[in-house]
Amino acid sequence: MFREVIVGVDGGPTGRDAAALALALAGSGTKLALAHIYALTPQRGASGVYGPAETEESRQLLEGELKALGIDAELLTLTASSVGRGLHHLVRERDADLLAVGSNPRSFVGRVLLGDATRASLIGAPCAVAIAPLGYGREKSQIATIGVGYDGSPESEAALECARELAARHGARLKALTVVETPLYAGIARVVAGAPSEEDEVAESRDELAKLDGVEGDVVVGLAGEELASFAAGVDLLIVGSRGYGPIRALMLGTTASYLAGNARCPLLVLPRLG
Repeated sequence: MFREVIVGVDGGPTGRDAAALALALAGSGTKLALAHIYALTPQRGASGVYGPAETEESRQLLEGELKALGIDAELLTLTASSVGRGLHHLVRERDADLLAVGSNPRSFVGRVLLGDATRASLIGAPCAVAIAPLGYGREKSQIATIGVGYDGSPESEAALECARELAARHGARLKALTVVETPLYAGIARVVAGAPSEEDEVAESRDELAKLDGVEGDVVVGLAGEELASFAAGVDLLIVGSRGYGPIRALMLGTTASYLAGNARCPLLVLPRLG
C-alpha cells in the first residue's frame, strides 16, 4: 500500500510513537526512513549555513533512535526554516506517500493533541499523514478494528479502500460511521432549499452503508468532528479523507479533520485530497 514512509523524530518519545504506527501501517516491501529536521532559529543565524557539528548532532540523534527502535530504516537529516517545511521537502524529494508524526507530549496518554510541529506537518502535506497518540510506541497496540469516516464522497471512498487493504493485512474488522450534521439553522435551511428531512437523510445513509460489503456501518446525528472523535474511542485506527480547500493532492484540513487531529482517541490516518 505505502511504498515509502518518512517518520519525523526529535529524540523524544513522540517520534518513537510515530515509528511504531508507521511500522503497523507499512507493508512487507515498504521503505522506512527516520527524519530529523534541524529547524532554523534566530539563535542559530538567519543565513542557514551550518557546520559539521550540527550535522553530527542530528546524525547521532538519528542513530540513537534507530538503535532504540531496533528497526531497519534509512536516516535523513535536513536543515529547514521549520519542521513542517522540512518534512514536506523530504516527502516531495523522495516521493514518499506517507508521513508519520507523533502528538504533543503534553497530551494525555492515548490521545492525540497537536503541537506546533505536528500541525505544521499536517497542513499542506503532499501525502497521507499518520498521527500517533501519546504512548503508542510503549503499548504495542494491535490493529484489530479499523474505523472510517464515511459520507459517500470520493475522499471517503478512498479512505474505505485504504481501510480494506489494511484490514486484510491485519485481519481486522471494518467499521464505518456516517454523521448527519444538524447545525442550528439546519431545519430552516432544509425547508428553504427543499432538501430532504433529517429522518430521510438518516434512512438514506443507512441504506448506503448497508451496501458496503464486510463493513459494520452506523449513522448518528450530530457534529461530524465530535461524533467521529467519540467513534475513534472504539477502534484501533481511524481513517478519514482531507476535504479542505487547497492544492490538488495536498492534505488540507477541513473542519472535521482538523477537530479529529486534535481530539482523536486512537491513531489517525488522514488521506490527501484527490485530484
